[in-house]
Order: sequence, then structure tokens, then C-alpha cells
Amino acid sequence: MTQPKANNTTALFTHPDCVNHAMPGHPERPERLLSVMERLRSSGLLADMQQNLAAEITDQQIAQVHPSHYIEQIRLGEPASGVVKVEQDTYMNQGSLRAAKLAAGAGVQATQAVLNGDVSRAFCAIRPPGHHAEVAAAFGFCLFNNVAIAAETALQHPSVNRVAIVDFDVHHCNGTVDIFKDRDEVLVCSSFQADFYPFRYLDFNNHHIIATPLDSGTKSAEFRRRIEAEWLPALNRHKPDMIFISAGFDAHTEDPLGEINLLEDDYIWITELLMAVANEYAGGRVVSTLEGGYSLEALARSVEAHVKVLLRGK
Repeated sequence: MTQPKANNTTALFTHPDCVNHAMPGHPERPERLLSVMERLRSSGLLADMQQNLAAEITDQQIAQVHPSHYIEQIRLGEPASGVVKVEQDTYMNQGSLRAAKLAAGAGVQATQAVLNGDVSRAFCAIRPPGHHAEVAAAFGFCLFNNVAIAAETALQHPSVNRVAIVDFDVHHCNGTVDIFKDRDEVLVCSSFQADFYPFRYLDFNNHHIIATPLDSGTKSAEFRRRIEAEWLPALNRHKPDMIFISAGFDAHTEDPLGEINLLEDDYIWITELLMAVANEYAGGRVVSTLEGGYSLEALARSVEAHVKVLLRGK
């Protein structure tokens, strides 16, 4: 059943304290968020969005997808000073727990705003990212799985029976798959560089988990062909009541961490495709959350391209 359209505006959810999560020399650094926000301001897009200050998520809300012992482990893992590694690629400093709770809280607030009909779409300019965080494991720069918590929040709403999470980050969303691998009401579509970090769930196969590995060096035409061939039929079968986007921009050709050669036009194209699906089945209801992207300039340009489509709503 097609959902009714909400107020046709796009909201932004963010918080300046997300920059307090910091480790010198780490690629997931505060400047990522600062560059995104500066680009949204200088482009004029920020003025066209309903701006919202994120609030910290509660432990009860986090517990929708992460067990209480893990939440406590992360809480106790934050140091009083300095930086500690939670796992090989994931760190915490004195500002990390608040930043992670704000990042996850932004996704929940955005979801609630869309479900309440206050807005049709939302973009969460947040960090740390979340799609590598598994049920009970920090992983790949991620502490809490922001998009999974947001999707679970939506599934508690009476108008939502099925959701889709789509992830075009250069890295596979192992955490999102870990959380929803046995939940067929959640379609998970992920494109990623093949034989690449995180080296987990890359070959996982289930009817509602659509893995789209891309060879190193893949360019626009092949990326678009694979998305149309693999994601679009699955989305049309699933008919989601709401779409969640794990918006990672590290598949950009300028990104230092990956070897996929996408451009801003590709992010425009895939966002338009996803908006068309959302308009067909979900009343245009979309929540997008920032994941990766480590070239500051390419990240900022790509977010601008993505948000422009969200603002148009088609």
C-alpha cells in the first residue's frame, strides 16, 4: 500500500559535538563533518533545509539492536583522557561516547520526524559512522549502528511493515547485515569494493541481503548497470514502506581508501533512483545517514550532490 506524502521538505540533523570524537592521524576525523557542513552552507543548500540539533540517543533506544552488555562495554571504554583503541581500526577519546550517541540519536530523530509527517526526507550529517558496528562488536570506525537503530525505530511504527537499507559506501555494511541477516522485513542492498575491508559477510547470501561486489577500478557505467540489475528488482519486490540510505562517499575516484571510480554524477543518479522507489512505494519517506568519505573535497562535493536530490524529492 502506497504511503501518504508528508510535508514535502528535507530536514538536516547534526550536532557540533560530533567533532569532539578525534584521534590524531586517523582518517575518520572531525574535518570530515566540518567540510560537509561548510559545503552545505556555501552552496546555499543549508538555508533550504529544516535544521535540527541532534539529541543523544537513550540506552533503551540503542538496545533495539545492540545488547545491554555491549552498550555498557562502550560506555566503560571511553577514557578519561587520551585515546584508546576499541578494536584495530576504532578508537575512543573523551568525546566519543557523546558523539556516538548524538550520531545515533540524529537517525532516530530523523526517522520520527519523517514518520510524524513533519518532513518527507532527512539527511543526518554525523560522525562517527555506524554501518560496520555489528550486534555486539565495534568495528571499522563504528561504535553504534546508526542506520540499523533508525530502521528498527521505523519498524515499531504502525505504518511500517517493511524497510529497505541501501548502502553505496566503498566498504560492505557487515554490521547492518549482522543485525538484520535473519529479518526478511529488512531488505539490505550493499555495493562495495570486492575482496576488501571489512572482509566479513562479503559472500553472505540470503534472499533479502543483496550484495553487489565491484571489482577494483569499477567506473560509473558498470556501477549503474549492477545497481539497476541487482538492487532495483529487489526494491520493487520488497515495496518498502520507508527507505534508509547509508550514504558513504568513499567510492569516489578521489578517495584515498578505496579503488572504485565514482563521480558526483553517480551519487546524483543513485539518489534519484532511490527517490523514485521511495515515491512509488513509501510516500517519499527517506532517511539518509553519512557513512564514509575521506577526501575532504570529494566528500563535500558528493554530499552536496546527494542533498540536492533529496531537496528536490525526485
